[in-house]
Amino acid sequence: MPKAGLYALLAILGFALLFAFLPSGTDAARRTGAELSGVTFRMYPSRDEDAVWSFAAQRVTSDPVAGQTQLSGLSGGQRLLRERDPKTKALTGRETLDARLDTPELSIDDQDTMTTRQARITLVRECADIDLKGTDAQPVTIEQGRGFSAPVAEIDSPITKGHIEKLVMTFGFSIEDSDPVTSTFTSDLDTPERCVNGKRITLPPSGS
Repeated sequence: MPKAGLYALLAILGFALLFAFLPSGTDAARRTGAELSGVTFRMYPSRDEDAVWSFAAQRVTSDPVAGQTQLSGLSGGQRLLRERDPKTKALTGRETLDARLDTPELSIDDQDTMTTRQARITLVRECADIDLKGTDAQPVTIEQGRGFSAPVAEIDSPITKGHIEKLVMTFGFSIEDSDPVTSTFTSDLDTPERCVNGKRITLPPSGS
């Protein structure tokens, strides 16, 4: 299975740059990367075979020696789930929007792990907006096949709201770890607000 359409494109451009402009001396190692502008791409993580990430980026740079790809000017970030036939387990070609990712920049390593200093992840099925904040030393991390983590997070969904520190959460909206001393969150099962087909709606008062 292809690892990522992005990496295939970068590899082609990288080889083209390498053979067309390969300099002599010690500068050669610094000129083997690739840079693209105005890119729209899809990434197929090897550690999450049923997921696809799609982005548009104003600038993409690749450092094959460090195994890092930097993306800036991002928009339209999405995590899609590929549908499988329940009997044959074969991919049907249909995809469902699972999450949106809003962040100005991303770094992707050779394991498809994504990091950034701040991001908003919206889990569509739960209508949950999760604002994640990190630093260069402790970034927001999105790990394929598992979920995401951040030093600080603010959660806003129809049922759950809160401030979470040292958050580790799955894409299924399950908190796997947090700091209980500095975190506060509430769940209100009686709220009239509900998530229906990825949209928040307010139910009318009972009896009306």
